[in-house]
Amino acid sequence: MNNEREQQISAAAAGNTPAENGQQRVWALVRSTFHWLLSAAYFFPVCGFLLLLGIFIDPRKNDWPQRMLCRVTMKLAGARLIVRRAPGFDPTRTCFLLINHVNLFDPFVLYATIPQYFRGLEFESHFRIPIYGWMMKRFGNVPVPDHNRPSDLKRMWRMTQAALDSGVSLAVFPEGQRTRDGRVGPFKDGVFRMAMKFGTPIIPVSTVGAFEFNKKTGWLLRPGTITVYLHDVIETKYLRKEDFEALRDRVHEIISRPIEEALAAGGKQEANLSPVRG
Repeated sequence: MNNEREQQISAAAAGNTPAENGQQRVWALVRSTFHWLLSAAYFFPVCGFLLLLGIFIDPRKNDWPQRMLCRVTMKLAGARLIVRRAPGFDPTRTCFLLINHVNLFDPFVLYATIPQYFRGLEFESHFRIPIYGWMMKRFGNVPVPDHNRPSDLKRMWRMTQAALDSGVSLAVFPEGQRTRDGRVGPFKDGVFRMAMKFGTPIIPVSTVGAFEFNKKTGWLLRPGTITVYLHDVIETKYLRKEDFEALRDRVHEIISRPIEEALAAGGKQEANLSPVRG
């Protein structure tokens, strides 16, 4: 009874009656179901076709259709994508792309907006999922061990260096998990140690609006704008061991800044970076 009374008071404060709130919830469910079905009806047949092509064609030579798949899927899911590039962003640099992790649509958003060829570091357990795991392996993703055994970590480092040496940038979610409150969580150390060891530059990437679009804790899709911020390149080649924490904290601050600004402004504020529409 108390919870029901609190909901009624909140609704009254917002100017909505319980009936209006109920109608809004029903509409949100119907709209979300529609976008899920529409995007799935497009994604699965086209993705299946691209998987067949992947058997015969090197995915690096088949990059444009993969990007189109991601762009159209996000559009049908109800998301409008905007890209904002900082002056020091360089799409020609092989790098680690470090991104805040929000929901299952993150890979689609990133591949639809980042203008360079890249693959990702992904948990090894995902590679055991039927069909999906084969696809990730075929497309060149690097498995991250589920257990921190020295032999497994060395294998990951070798595969990571091989990918970078071949000119493939690698996308990483340094939090290691999706956010529950929209904010950027603490970063794990591994990718920063690899970047410093290999002398590979880092490009921080922030996605704003993705949390409002879809949250880890639910399946509802809320159509809206997702803005992707491509920040300046950060060099690591001449950094020393004692610079490790400063590097990690700097990247965390850069990625967090536009997200915190948007949250403070109710999701409407954008950081001051040069706009480029995607």
